[in-house]
Parts: sequence; C-alpha cells; structure tokens
Amino acid sequence: MDAGAFGQFLRYATVGLISNVALYLAYLGLTALGLNYKIAMTLVYVVGVLSTFIVNRVWSFNHRGMVHAALVRYVIAYVLGYLLNLALLWFAVGRLHLPHQGVQAAAIVVVAACLFLMHRYWVFAPINVRSHSS
Repeated sequence: MDAGAFGQFLRYATVGLISNVALYLAYLGLTALGLNYKIAMTLVYVVGVLSTFIVNRVWSFNHRGMVHAALVRYVIAYVLGYLLNLALLWFAVGRLHLPHQGVQAAAIVVVAACLFLMHRYWVFAPINVRSHSS
C-alpha cells in the first residue's frame, strides 16, 4: 500500500472506528429493547451512511470532485455493503445459528474493508482514475 493509500486508510479507519463503536452500541441497545436484529442493523446502517459521508469525503479522502456524484456513488457503495451485511447475518445467524452479536461485529470488519476499496477506487477516486475505470 502506498503512502497516500495508507494515510487514507488510517483516516477512514479512524472515522469508521468511532462511528462503528457508537453504531454497534446503538445496535446492541435496540436489540436489547426487543427490536429484531435485521431491523436494528438496517436503522443503524442508514444513520451510519448519512453521518459519515461528509467526514469521509472531506477528511478521509480529500475529495474535490462533484459532491452530488460522489454522494450517489457513496449510497450505491453502501447499498452493496448493506446487502453484504444482511447476507452475512442471514447466513451466519439464520442458517448456522451463530449469535447475532458476534456475527454483526465480524460483519462490520468485512463490510468496512470492502467499502474502503470502493471509496478509494470508485466513490472518491480522483477524476482521472475514475474516468479510466468507467
């Protein structure tokens, strides 16, 4: 990983760590109150997407491109991440009967890694990099 990518990853990880700890605690609180684990994950996921766009765009990736286009790509990336998260919960909890708390904690890491790659190479990529990959 080059120095630029490493710096982006550290900033992205910082944003992700802070937001995911807060969101995971919210997830645990919602499920402890009796909310279904899939609905709880959906609610905290939406809050996470909306709350991290600006910080990731400005600080993590120093993106200078069009805000609207980046937001559309960001939402698409997070929809894909959501579907991956939901599939992991469905399979590991619904089929393998593993505890949802541990599965969701592991899913956060897997989805975050996939999202970093999408953010770096597609969502917030410099315009010249994006135009070559389109």
